[in-house]
Parts: sequence; structure tokens; C-alpha cells
Amino acid sequence: MRIALAEDSLLLREGLARLLTDSGFDVVAQSGDAEDLLRKVGGHKPDLAIVDVRMPPTHTDEGIRAALIIRERHPQTAVLVLSEHIEPSYALELFASGTDQLGYLLKGRVSDLDRFLEAVTRVGAGGSVLDPEVVSRLLGRHRDDDPLAELTHRESEVLALMAEGRSNKAIGEQLVVTERAIEKHVTNIFAKLQLPPTTDDHRRVLAVLRYLRR
Repeated sequence: MRIALAEDSLLLREGLARLLTDSGFDVVAQSGDAEDLLRKVGGHKPDLAIVDVRMPPTHTDEGIRAALIIRERHPQTAVLVLSEHIEPSYALELFASGTDQLGYLLKGRVSDLDRFLEAVTRVGAGGSVLDPEVVSRLLGRHRDDDPLAELTHRESEVLALMAEGRSNKAIGEQLVVTERAIEKHVTNIFAKLQLPPTTDDHRRVLAVLRYLRR
């Protein structure tokens, strides 16, 4: 997988590049700001762009803006955004443009090498990843008329793991229940959130986005 990496901290950028290279990925470009990232993505056409949320010159949302532009101009390039802090509004804005080939993780996940590399691989292969801490932050934002309030505790746990891009089998292993039980929970979640089967929408991701759109 060919990767473009954008991070304004030189030390962290070099560390990530080394980690990815040692794990078998091809880091074809590195950038310290969003403008340079966009130029290099246009020139190298990487499979995946890993983008820090806050970069020069204002260190606010340059990374999110760049990620959205990449999604629009280079739909063949997957995007994995890394954030220092839990910022659900940024995740909402990012996922509102589509869900495939897209991830949003806290930078702290990088320290869990296996988990981080799993996310890189999943997003680069066309999947999606949403940091579970973002989902957890939103669990308490229920309104009386919110269908999410109807979810049981177990269903909320399943939905949080769905947000990480986990399969029913993986969720069952995590919660120590059968895959068949997880299938029933997922079916109940879809029903309560009024997400009928369609040929176009990824219901697992749409269910997670219901948290973000409150």
C-alpha cells in the first residue's frame, strides 16, 4: 500500500513513517502542512493519506479541510485522519461526505501498534474506522425522542464495536457471546434506528453516524 503522510511535528512524522515502512507499507510522500499534502497527493496518487487534524498555519482544522478536498478530488485515495483530542464534530463533517475508505482515530491509538496497523489496512482496503472513544463520548447525548435511547446496554456495546469496523464474529469474540447472538443484536439496532435494507447504504456505518448527528 502506498501512503502519503501529513503531520506538522517532524519527530512524530518521521516516527510514523518508520513504523509504517517497517511494517511493509510504502510511504511515498511526507508533508508538514495541508497545502503541501494536497500537492503531493495530486502528484503521487497514493492509496491512502494519513492526515493530522491540526496543521499550519492556524493549527485548527486544516487537516479536516484537506481530507475533504482529497475525498472530492481523489476518490481513489483512502483517508485516515488522526486527532489529538476527541472532536465529534470533525468526525461528523468527515463522514458526512461518505463512509468508504475513511477513518478517524485518536493519535493515542498509534501506541497500540497492532490496532493502528489494522486500521490502516482496513481503511486502505476500502473499509471504515471510527475511534471508539468518539462513540463513547456521544453515548450520553440521548434525548427523550431519540431512538438511540431505546438501545439496550448490550446493543450500545455492539454499536460501539461496529464503529471500529469489527465484524460480527470479532464482536462476539470481544463480548464473549456467539456470533448468532451478535447478529440478533445488530438486527435489533437496525430496526430501532429505522435503517431498512438497501442496495446502496452501508447500514453498519449509518447506524454509527446516528450518534454523530444528534
